[in-house]
Amino acid sequence: MTHWARTLDAALEASFLLSFSRVGFSLRNRAERWPPPETLSLDGRVILLTGGTSGIGRAAAEQLARARATLVLLARDPERTRATAEAITAASGNDRVSALHTDMGDPDAVRSAAEQLLRTHARLDVLIHNAGAVHSARRVAPGGLEATVASQVVGPFLLTALLAGLLARSAPARVLTMSSGGMYLAPLRVPPELAPERYDGPRQYALAKRAQVVLNELWAERLAPAAVACHALHPGWVDTPGLREGLPRFARLLRPLLRSPAEGADGLVWLAAADGAALGTSGGFWLDRRRRGVHRLPSTRRSDSAEARRALWAYCLERSGWDGDLDAVIRAAS
Repeated sequence: MTHWARTLDAALEASFLLSFSRVGFSLRNRAERWPPPETLSLDGRVILLTGGTSGIGRAAAEQLARARATLVLLARDPERTRATAEAITAASGNDRVSALHTDMGDPDAVRSAAEQLLRTHARLDVLIHNAGAVHSARRVAPGGLEATVASQVVGPFLLTALLAGLLARSAPARVLTMSSGGMYLAPLRVPPELAPERYDGPRQYALAKRAQVVLNELWAERLAPAAVACHALHPGWVDTPGLREGLPRFARLLRPLLRSPAEGADGLVWLAAADGAALGTSGGFWLDRRRRGVHRLPSTRRSDSAEARRALWAYCLERSGWDGDLDAVIRAAS
């Protein structure tokens, strides 16, 4: 990166508004001359992507398919997931796009999906946790947890654990988590779910996204011996159906500055394909193809203690029902 590009990036990053907007994406792209995501080669690699039927996930799925990945779309609605896989196959000319459905908020359904993937695929190069939504009213997942936490914290934790062996056998591999810039405003809280009487959809979403970023770092430590790299990222502010439904006033106010879904997906696809950046390090948090800090406020930094991290891992173990014996999984894979 040139001195000019570094200076520009630093100036943009100093501001939420410019950095997260389409302006930030456009200026960085021009200054650094990024190769388009679909020009990156993923031929021969197997990728599992959750939440690929709309918004950023759909755009990422299209870019991954054009890059010739063997792509498995995992989403909740079986008909919609199948239709999306067929549409992406037709648009990309890549016939290695398939559908797998599950409810990420239901641990039993996640186990079933993992078992099916293990039966049908001998390798997994990239696991992408992208599914996410802001709920205006509190919902309860099948296991009894608040739905945001169940589907965006516990579900991805369990899926990573169940597929860790396959990732290790496919190493070097990677796990990518699409978080949100909203997590900058949220502390690490355990348990991460808000009390029913204090429920606020955007606040609950931000707490879940903070937990995702911390879990990314914890998984990075634990999966390092298996040569499985872990990274989280945020897409900036993106014009998606989820944003318009979950934060309608925010979406209307900032509409001229919102990124397109394809722009929001750029960093995700780049991390899936760029071996130097994604495999040379682990545990990073990224925006626009550069690693970023995970704290902007002293209050969130104070909350992110070693004790809170241990509590979050223990919470996910308990709520997911996983036995936690990752060493045995890695040994069996080696």
